[in-house]
Amino acid sequence: MTHLTLDKISVHYDGQLVPAVERVSLDIAKGDFVVLVGRSGCGKTSLLNVAAGLVEPAGGLATVGGKPITRPGSDRAVVFQNDALFPWLTARENVAFALRLRGVPADSRARRADELLSLVKLAEAGDKRIWELSGGMRQRVGLARALAAEPEFLLLDEPLGALDALTRERMQTTLLDLWAASQVGVLMVTHGIEEALVLATRIVVLAPGPGHVVRTFETNF
Repeated sequence: MTHLTLDKISVHYDGQLVPAVERVSLDIAKGDFVVLVGRSGCGKTSLLNVAAGLVEPAGGLATVGGKPITRPGSDRAVVFQNDALFPWLTARENVAFALRLRGVPADSRARRADELLSLVKLAEAGDKRIWELSGGMRQRVGLARALAAEPEFLLLDEPLGALDALTRERMQTTLLDLWAASQVGVLMVTHGIEEALVLATRIVVLAPGPGHVVRTFETNF
């Protein structure tokens, strides 16, 4: 089974006296849903960016499938709080763009994009342009596009943080459905303890100064 592993990771940004993260270790297997929680400045997003290959650690080793992480890769898909969708394209075209990058034949892209949109409960929205969609719908398109890459791990940086309470609850259900259907490994950052309890198989609590693990909970309920 493939694992995403952060081994004694330290992150230090120029101009900061205290490291953002110091000697933090995590191991995420396919099928895990690991959620990082903690106060602002405790290094949650820094750790996720190391896992994504967007930040090079000052110390320690990040690996996926035993291979060092040196850059972003198709085995890890990232969804941010602010979607990175193309507003001039339709929902279907945004998802199809990721399929194109994967080398999926042109005659298969629209069908597969529609399947992925159905998976995130947007079967009727394929022809809508991104600017026509609500925040929750845009995040669903972002999830569909991330899954189009067929990643082994999904990295989520507060993807529900900008949504209203009701939409957030619905999106939590969507996330759980997607995770159960795909069995990808998930590493998610959130400020919400209740959200972590709803979603996670394991919760990792971080504290700042520098960022370090305070406690880990297995959610067996």
